[in-house]
Amino acid sequence: MVELRDDFERKFKTLRVSLINTCNLGCVYCTCGTEDLKENHLLTQEKGISAHELSAIISNLHNTLQLETVRFTGGEPLLYKDLLKIVSSVKQLGINDLKITTNGLLLENIAADLASAGITSMNVSLDAIDEDIFYKVSRRSGIHRILRGIDKAIESGIDVKINSVVMKGLNEDQVLPLLNFAFSRNLRIRFLEIMAMGHLFGQSEKHFFSQDEILSLINTRYEFTRQLRKNSSTANYWKTEEGHIFGIVANESEPFCGDCNRLRLDSLGNIYGCLSSNFPISVRNVQKDEELTEKLQVAMWQKQTVKFTGSSLSMLNIGG
Repeated sequence: MVELRDDFERKFKTLRVSLINTCNLGCVYCTCGTEDLKENHLLTQEKGISAHELSAIISNLHNTLQLETVRFTGGEPLLYKDLLKIVSSVKQLGINDLKITTNGLLLENIAADLASAGITSMNVSLDAIDEDIFYKVSRRSGIHRILRGIDKAIESGIDVKINSVVMKGLNEDQVLPLLNFAFSRNLRIRFLEIMAMGHLFGQSEKHFFSQDEILSLINTRYEFTRQLRKNSSTANYWKTEEGHIFGIVANESEPFCGDCNRLRLDSLGNIYGCLSSNFPISVRNVQKDEELTEKLQVAMWQKQTVKFTGSSLSMLNIGG
């Protein structure tokens, strides 16, 4: 084991694994929006490496870094055919903090199995409660399937959080309805400022809705106080007078790069030290500890020191 850290004392303790670069939604902040999202427009799982090889890479990274948390992402990870197998294999490594980020469309029928495999926490992406607005953002229907999936995950004992990307001109009027939905189930919700990734790189201003604007909307209904930010947290949190918690991931308004501890692994066996980096570092077929450490050091150098700058890399490939 090496204690890999940079001049800012940042370490890699959380691994985000993008299992698959396919998704069953077509959210406008993730895909271009000009296409009809037919099957031949989507990358498929067959282009990725096997679950066995992916598990081996995660094991090697853990042996080197002593990871504390693994989060499974995509694309949409529930589309990954060996999801339960890979979750169980990572659990067997001794990593107990296993999380997943999903859009929830397929959640209802797999939530209990995810809990049994070792998933303890889940972020469900939900950008609207109103079906019509949900369709405008995701270009798909099925919000009631997602809501049933959330309830099933709660029943299965998984700690569920809601993630909502807020886009000016599209869904800012859903902030309060989403907040009320989360509070009605005693769930934490986090609102996300839009990220300059993929086709939005260099042109995210059109739909940018800031942390201050989100807070102003919430303040029309709730009184709240700010909570102390935890080290390496991506979100700022507030507590309402009623005792409910909500957060904002303000990657533009209030960057959190300074103590980021996340490493990203994509479905092709490449690592990235930062979402802002376009340069994949392959860790496939790495046998020597020294070689892996060298590659991890390169990934560490990718980290930003001040703020998130964005990238032309699509979220479909690297996850959030």
